[in-house]
Amino acid sequence: MADKESMENKTDEELVSLTLQDRDVFIYIIGRYEQKLYNYIRRITNVSAEEAEDILQDVFIKVFKNLNDFDIDLKFSSWIYRIAHNQVISNFRKRKVRPENYSVELSQELIQTLAHRMDIEKETEQKLLRENILKGLEKINKKYREVLVLRFLEEKSYEEISDIIRKPKGTVATLINKAKKEFLKEFQKNNINLEILYDPKNFRTRIVQQNKTR
Repeated sequence: MADKESMENKTDEELVSLTLQDRDVFIYIIGRYEQKLYNYIRRITNVSAEEAEDILQDVFIKVFKNLNDFDIDLKFSSWIYRIAHNQVISNFRKRKVRPENYSVELSQELIQTLAHRMDIEKETEQKLLRENILKGLEKINKKYREVLVLRFLEEKSYEEISDIIRKPKGTVATLINKAKKEFLKEFQKNNINLEILYDPKNFRTRIVQQNKTR
């Protein structure tokens, strides 16, 4: 088997071809996608870290078993994410989705990215921003949560999302628009008022927390 540096410079599709010749090469595919897929699984589900690891293991088993069916003219990343997507659905059906708190770790960078992409002003207090982003993700329908994660955290294109969830691109666009609306609705419920405030120093807007009185 070639050296590690050589393998790391290979494309996904090249690694697939090499794995079909030498199964030991598969370790480099695992190394490239292990953390990405683990994060993806955790972001779209409410499973524990241990259960996410189990799902991930099943994903790689299925990937390995089905490598012969992969069309090298397609994008491998979409193919492997689709397998992860299907495995999550299969896992939910088996365990009948027991109620749990939604729990996932998002880095500060990802929090800021999502805030920016969702047009949420980033000046708000960081702990508050993080808490309410997670609450918003927790409350929305899981089909909306997944497209938000794929689009804004995994940075997948509409075409890639279409390949992953097996929906037409037009449907993907509609889902993303609805998901943004649902997310912002839930975000605002958590005592966050998206109010424009005049700041004479820098002319920026910010989010302020208000106690709702009803």
